[in-house]
Amino acid sequence: MIEHFPETERLAFRAFTPDDLPLLIEQRADPDVNRYLGGPERQNTEAISKRFRFYISCYESHGFGICPMVWKETGEVIGSAGLQPLTGTEDIEVGYSLIPEFWRRGIGFEAARGWMDLGFGVRGLERIVAVANPENVGSRRIMEKLGMTYEKTEEHYGEDCVFYAVSREAYLAVR
Repeated sequence: MIEHFPETERLAFRAFTPDDLPLLIEQRADPDVNRYLGGPERQNTEAISKRFRFYISCYESHGFGICPMVWKETGEVIGSAGLQPLTGTEDIEVGYSLIPEFWRRGIGFEAARGWMDLGFGVRGLERIVAVANPENVGSRRIMEKLGMTYEKTEEHYGEDCVFYAVSREAYLAVR
């Protein structure tokens, strides 16, 4: 189980529970949200339910996973973020997704940084990666601001993705 969750100035995180699945489905049904998450083909009820079970399984197998992102001011779940194994690799990925009304406020960066601090500091990871749709300029900016560097473009989650990575040493140097 997850023993530690990051907490930032504006955000708190907790483990997903079965009661969170309908909200995750609703949030990812938004075309503005799912266009960079594989579109409606990959963000349908069946696919999200399967991915949700993966998120929860990561809590036991890795002691971290994707979690609800809670806006402290209101207690509202505004998205999800966390660390998870990048499918088909040995890498650990930082991931984040927000509902549109919270875009362009630095929240994705704040969430990712909180999880990366936890990954490098508490969990002792040596490297963290991130992938994104090549057209997702906002996500790429977050990765670069976190000190990540572009390594390649390759397929993940059924689509071509840019692949960024950072070592603990490089991250701590820019942190």
